[in-house]
Amino acid sequence: MSEWTLPRLLMHKADTLGDKVALREKDFGIWQTVTWRQFADHVRAFAMGLRALGLQRGDKVAIIGDNRPEWLYAELAAQAVGGASVGVYQDSVANEVKYVLQAAEARVIVVEDQEQVDKIIEIWPELSNVLKVIYYEPKGMRGYREPYLAHFPDIEELGRAYDSAHPGLFEAELARGQPDDVAILSTTSGTTGTPKLAMLTHRNLISQGAGLLAVDPLGPDDEFVSFLPLAWVGEQMITVAAGLQCGFTINFPESSSTVQENIREIGPRVMFSPPRIWENMLSQVQVKIQDTTRLKRAMYEWAMRQGYAMADARFSGKDPGPLLRLQYALARLCVFEPLKDQLGLRFLKRAYTGGAALGPDVFRFYHALGVNLKQVYGQTESAGLSVIHRDGQIKFQTVGTPLPNTEIRIADSGEILVKSPSVFIGYYKNPEATAEALVDGWLHSGDAGYFDEDGQLIVIDRAKDVMTLHDGTKFSPQFIENKLKFSPFIKEAVVFGGDWPFVTAMINIDFGNVGKWAESRQISYTTYTDLAQKPQVYALIRRDVERTNADLPPAARIRRFLLLHKELDADDGELTRTRKVRRRLVAQRYDEIVDALYGDQNELELETTITYQDGRTALIKTRLRIEEMEAPPAPAGERQPARMAVR
Repeated sequence: MSEWTLPRLLMHKADTLGDKVALREKDFGIWQTVTWRQFADHVRAFAMGLRALGLQRGDKVAIIGDNRPEWLYAELAAQAVGGASVGVYQDSVANEVKYVLQAAEARVIVVEDQEQVDKIIEIWPELSNVLKVIYYEPKGMRGYREPYLAHFPDIEELGRAYDSAHPGLFEAELARGQPDDVAILSTTSGTTGTPKLAMLTHRNLISQGAGLLAVDPLGPDDEFVSFLPLAWVGEQMITVAAGLQCGFTINFPESSSTVQENIREIGPRVMFSPPRIWENMLSQVQVKIQDTTRLKRAMYEWAMRQGYAMADARFSGKDPGPLLRLQYALARLCVFEPLKDQLGLRFLKRAYTGGAALGPDVFRFYHALGVNLKQVYGQTESAGLSVIHRDGQIKFQTVGTPLPNTEIRIADSGEILVKSPSVFIGYYKNPEATAEALVDGWLHSGDAGYFDEDGQLIVIDRAKDVMTLHDGTKFSPQFIENKLKFSPFIKEAVVFGGDWPFVTAMINIDFGNVGKWAESRQISYTTYTDLAQKPQVYALIRRDVERTNADLPPAARIRRFLLLHKELDADDGELTRTRKVRRRLVAQRYDEIVDALYGDQNELELETTITYQDGRTALIKTRLRIEEMEAPPAPAGERQPARMAVR
């Protein structure tokens, strides 16, 4: 595989698989298919269209939109003529889009629909040297007259004409491509600041995909549903890097609202999702079980006891024994198989979670169902994946062992270092950040971790986020947050404690689930803020905090918490586009709340300015209640440290 590029892999698959289905997209309720040969033809036509527009080797093509075949056509077409693609999250606001386009110096912009076109029109005066903006969903575009706009099929037709007029040019450009050419610019998560653009080469992506397939083989008869943003390196890792090598069929949902239904229709053999997807599915199950009949709830609870017992036996390597095997088989037949079918997980060979830590309680739940869920570990800078669980060697507190051709080392400081052919070549036009991340070929991950006695990697947290309590105890706020989010009523949590005398938490309720819970108990409410401050809701969440505290050492237990008056939002910069908390920004933005958590008062008056879509603003006043948990007894003679304010 050492001399391949991604477009050459595609052309090879077109030759070997020909009329086998490569892509499938649900449109107007019907699954539309694209064969490998048609896939290659679209890429060739669009590549020549880009060349006809003036795209040169080394230029960048930005792509914004939901997962559709046209995204892959545009990405591989740009690479076929020596360019590189840069993905932009489709829910990005105009300023975020502008930042990426300017940082990448995009020459062509490919967008999905009218919504994305409107963002480009808004920022157009601040863009320079853009050759064309190409959209592939024409609905609502009839009245647009901007000269820089073009329809995707028109560029393909332009490319076919250009191809006819320049015979052999496509093959020559394809042959000029080298494995060490930049294939994509991938945005980092940006948890500590603005995202950087990681330069990933064809070799980086192909070696990463080959390593994954060496551990967990897949083939042309397997199915995969691509529903996470293709701007995310994790989706590129499976859909492009692995998919072009093993030749499985890539399925695109009809819309974001039909993903669960479409997954159930396809029955994928492999699935990769960040923790929030697995957490959301678990919440759906928990809420529906609470609403079902007593008999069904009792059956579910009995089955889960057998499932957890079987999962724990497998994790520990113990023989479950004939009685547990029989009970688990019955639980699987009566409960687990129908439940997995409802979730679209029935035919999974393997499922992966990565991008952030998944709570051990969530991990155990899926293994209790019989889902072969594996932790993976990696970063954008390592093409998405460095470490993975092997079948039969799954330990929920670890992320597994390194991929083939990958070395992992723990620095004296506890930081995880990575070396492999998948490690990126640097940040685009950012030599200072590159020099900090890459030292003597080793990628400095910024994560803290260690190896257990079996040689499996345990990731603690971001090195900068690992906190030391006043008694010297080190703890990971992410670990506590994940235990809290096991509750179907908690959507997000932010834990504080490192520079403060004890641990506290700000919690976002899950509006849908808590709202349903409140309605079933005839508790009236108007808004998210109103519901979050109900005494009954505080009592509900307090039980989840008590459950979390029960499994924690005394110094790491949550002493005070409050329910936030608004949801943390990526549009407000509080979360990344992959739903990771920007912890430092949240601490700074809500410093008044954090101060109150470490103060003496039991409530807080808060003034908040809200901005409506039309630009109008309004000032609202909110009273937030602070819940006090039972404090662990302090050692005799120990004085509580003074309160420390957020800086």
